[in-house]
Amino acid sequence: MALDCESDPGWQFLRLSREQIAKISSTRTLYLLQDQAASYDSKKDVWIPDKAEGYIAAQIVSTKGDQVVVQTGDGNEKTLKKDFCTQMNPPKFEKTEDMSNLTFLNDASVLHNLRARYAAMLIYTYSGLFCVVINPYKRLPIYTDSVAHMYMGKRRTEMPPHLFAVSDEAYRNMLQNHENQSMLITGESGAGKTENTKKVPMEMNLNRICLSLTKRFLHSKIEEYC
Repeated sequence: MALDCESDPGWQFLRLSREQIAKISSTRTLYLLQDQAASYDSKKDVWIPDKAEGYIAAQIVSTKGDQVVVQTGDGNEKTLKKDFCTQMNPPKFEKTEDMSNLTFLNDASVLHNLRARYAAMLIYTYSGLFCVVINPYKRLPIYTDSVAHMYMGKRRTEMPPHLFAVSDEAYRNMLQNHENQSMLITGESGAGKTENTKKVPMEMNLNRICLSLTKRFLHSKIEEYC
């Protein structure tokens, strides 16, 4: 099943294999394999506020009272209050699919993870029960019937983050529990709310058609043996 998924044109925009990531360079992020092999010190590696980027990575060089001296990636040293330093997650969480798994869940880590995934064109990311999507401002082959089929009947943990996983879960809950389901799609203007809303009935309708065809097939087989 995994091999079938990886052969789909849209798979590269849903989950990258370690081999693929090793070949893909980015001007904004390091290779994932290099990131995960990087040295990490939970007591020294931190995020600090930055006017241009929001937060940048730094390493604590020295501490004196409530003041710390940090060194940024470009070699510059800055002195700031210790309270302004935010803990950094271990490299193994780089581009994680579900941010609720982060050791340190803070604004800087959330921003970095979303930014790193977006740079790799992985626009969907889970945050617990929520699914965060960032508008790619271009069409990606991740809303095709073949991609929708991948998510049918699958648990959320089995597949990469996607709107189809959320809508499929709602559809199955509706059938199994016989209760109405609701989905809240919210965001700023231009975030992609309308486009994502259009995809929900498309996936559910495909689900309904497949279920109907399956029932017809089973019914015909039963009639053959009767």
